[in-house]
Amino acid sequence: QVQLVESGGGLVQAGGSLRLSCAASGRSFSRYAMGWFRQAPGKEFVGVISRNGASTHYADSVKGRFTISRDNAKNTVYLQMNSLKPEDTAVYYCAADPSGSNWPPLAYAYWGQGTQVTVSS
Repeated sequence: QVQLVESGGGLVQAGGSLRLSCAASGRSFSRYAMGWFRQAPGKEFVGVISRNGASTHYADSVKGRFTISRDNAKNTVYLQMNSLKPEDTAVYYCAADPSGSNWPPLAYAYWGQGTQVTVSS
């Protein structure tokens, strides 16, 4: 069982930046691909990073503005969000894929509780 806890959400003006963090429990973090999703109201894929951080994949809507990174020593994945737009307003979730079966992952086994990001115009 893996527990994921997101943090770093908040209120920011359009054009601003936020960095979200997702801390994972357990000792197998480096074996999980880690994804970010958002919901407002439908759930949308944001991006994913491979187990060793060498590969990333992003939704077109965030490409060039958002960057995913990870620190396996700290069991943490990050989502750096720049040039934020009001349409980025959502609850952001991190998710873990332990299977390693596909790249990008087709499914995620573990999810965090989410953190709210609100971008004002």
